[in-house]
Amino acid sequence: MTPVRGLLEEVLGRAPRSVTALSGGCVGDVYRARMDDGDLVVKLGQPGSNLDLEGWMLEILANSGLPVPEVVHKADDILIMTYIEGGGALDAGAEQHAAGLIAALHDHTAETFGLERDTLIGGLHQPNPQSESWIPFFRDQRLLYMGREALDAGRLPDSVFGRVEALANRLDRWLTEPRPALIHGDLWGGNVLAQAGRITGFVDPAIYYADPEIELAFSTLFNTFGDNFFARYNEFRPLAPGFFEERRDLYNLYPLLVHVRLFGGGYVRSVERTLTRFGV
Repeated sequence: MTPVRGLLEEVLGRAPRSVTALSGGCVGDVYRARMDDGDLVVKLGQPGSNLDLEGWMLEILANSGLPVPEVVHKADDILIMTYIEGGGALDAGAEQHAAGLIAALHDHTAETFGLERDTLIGGLHQPNPQSESWIPFFRDQRLLYMGREALDAGRLPDSVFGRVEALANRLDRWLTEPRPALIHGDLWGGNVLAQAGRITGFVDPAIYYADPEIELAFSTLFNTFGDNFFARYNEFRPLAPGFFEERRDLYNLYPLLVHVRLFGGGYVRSVERTLTRFGV
């Protein structure tokens, strides 16, 4: 009996017809279990994997109306959820559909930025102390926090971190105080499922309340969404002038620092180019 088969029998009281391994798990192993009443995804991690946190984030997104897997069971080292078919291209129709879904998500607001719990991004800790002001939150809990994480991991040079600090202390030159909006938090192609020109679901969230432009910026970093997405999104939530010209690159400094912390290498040069672009 495989560990997944035994686990499902223990937790759900029924056995799968088959179990196959999937790729893409950041914190453990991922499996697809074919059940008599529908397929499930089973994530298995080590103690301290915080898979229950991922389940909690999915439940919040589900309550917002965003299509995500339904959480069947969650614990620190186990997450069981419904399987969503994907594999289709993010073509024009899928981009337009995604734009409406993400715009509706961003319509969910709060009184403060951050969240009642810290979350994870790419398996890394993401602090979310609730704050009434966006600029200090983005400065301290995103740029400086992740910059220090990358520095302490030996993947960001001291000189580059000093430039990150210099830019972080000048954010009010480019940013204003928006209204907090709920974001998915890790919106790239690997976390967006589509079929036949429609979005079927979003996975692997890193939620918090933020300036929604930080989400839109990241959706362009790896060319997840393009003109079709933004034309449609703009119909629901018009973008303020200066997003593509300035704020997009500024906001993408955070995910670049995340990638420096995770991988180092060429992402350091991408960070340096952004810093140079903003004059530090």
